[in-house]
Amino acid sequence: MITLYTAATPNGHKASVTLEELGLAYTVHPLNLMKGEQKTPQFLAINPNGRIPAIIDGDADDFAIFESGAIMIYLAEKTGKLLPTDVRGRSRVIQWLMFQMGGVGPMMGQANVFFRYMPEKIQPAIDRYQNESKRLLTVLDSQLKDNEYLAGDYSIADIANFCWARTHNWSGVDISDLPNLKRWMDAIYARDAVQRGLKVPEEMNPAKIIEAAKNMVQR
Repeated sequence: MITLYTAATPNGHKASVTLEELGLAYTVHPLNLMKGEQKTPQFLAINPNGRIPAIIDGDADDFAIFESGAIMIYLAEKTGKLLPTDVRGRSRVIQWLMFQMGGVGPMMGQANVFFRYMPEKIQPAIDRYQNESKRLLTVLDSQLKDNEYLAGDYSIADIANFCWARTHNWSGVDISDLPNLKRWMDAIYARDAVQRGLKVPEEMNPAKIIEAAKNMVQR
């Protein structure tokens, strides 16, 4: 069985949604990032970079894989799903996966830092990363104008980009003028496996934390 080390972040959801879509059995080992559990010696032995997600494949002599994109490729190849086997089809999917990993994720992540987390609001930095995030989401919108999904059939490329694009509000990026992106996001949201994957890890899911806080206030 696969063990998933994760937290409720876009990169974490890339792994959990992929596992759900592929129907693979897995157990969840949630890490509390605020407490630095991703920096413990035990976890660094799995991922030397000290980031989530990571997996251990118990069916393959406890083989450890880190980096969300690498995990997605490994799982897709393990099952023969969500990644074409022909050279061109595979390349198209990996291109859009790399687009997310090299562009969408880093730029939206930096937008989050400067827009949400930095105590000092540095407007040029906020503008820089929000504008670049919007540009990249516009690229997705353009690709989706004449395509149902990013690279042919639904694939790990769609999962990866979706898990970040869905957080646009948190980055302060408006997508009201990107109808193709919205149509695509709505279609992916409607998938049962996606809904399940977005709830992993359950005990650290933001919606449940917010609801618990509301209940405490009401008491």
